Order: sequence, then C-alpha cells, then structure tokens
Amino acid sequence: MDQSLNVLGGALSPCSSNPLTGFYRDGCCNTGPEDRGSHTVCVVLTDEFLAMSKYLGNDLSTPRPEFGFPGLRAGQRWCLCASRFLQAAQEFAAPKVVLESTHSRALEIVPLELLQAHALGRED
Repeated sequence: MDQSLNVLGGALSPCSSNPLTGFYRDGCCNTGPEDRGSHTVCVVLTDEFLAMSKYLGNDLSTPRPEFGFPGLRAGQRWCLCASRFLQAAQEFAAPKVVLESTHSRALEIVPLELLQAHALGRED
C-alpha cells in the first residue's frame, strides 16, 4: 500500500488507537474502494456532535459489545465519514478536525477551507 497523505500534503498521522478507529481499524483514517462512507476525517468528538449523530440514527455513544464497539465519548478521536462531517458543519455541530490525521481523500467531499475552519487548535 502506498503511503497515505493528509489534507496538508504530508504523511497521514495516526488518529486514535484507543479507541481503535479507522475503516480498517488501523488507527488511521485510511480509505480504499471498500470504504463507501469515506471514513477520512479525524475529529475530536464533542457531546453536541454525538447527540446530533444519535438523533440522525447513528448512535456512536452507546457501547455495542456484540460488534466490539466500546461506545464513544466527547474528547476522543475518531475517523468520521466525510459526508457526516460536512452535514455537521452545515448544522453548526462540527467537531474539531485533526488536519495531520485527515486523509487527503476527504477533500473529494469537504473543502479544505471548511476543514481548516474547524481545525484543532484554531481559535474560534
């Protein structure tokens, strides 16, 4: 596999190993043809985003041990579907983005300027 690039053009940094994230559960927001959801945006989860996601039918906060899913909490990092990030931004509920850990393929769905506007460490 070729080295993955982040949205800034550098090597893709890991997003999270605890909880283990990524479409391939490799800790990175890597993607490929099987990843129809484009799980490419590394975010720091917020209560607001988790509530929105649950309301829209994707409950990320409830543990699902039968699937090996621990449930997520605010403050944790997670590889989010690019379209869900875009939707959250439009609803003013977007979590912070870790640019160095966000795969360049996210740019096919989310403009770089929008990712930068929600970048971790950016003063609001």
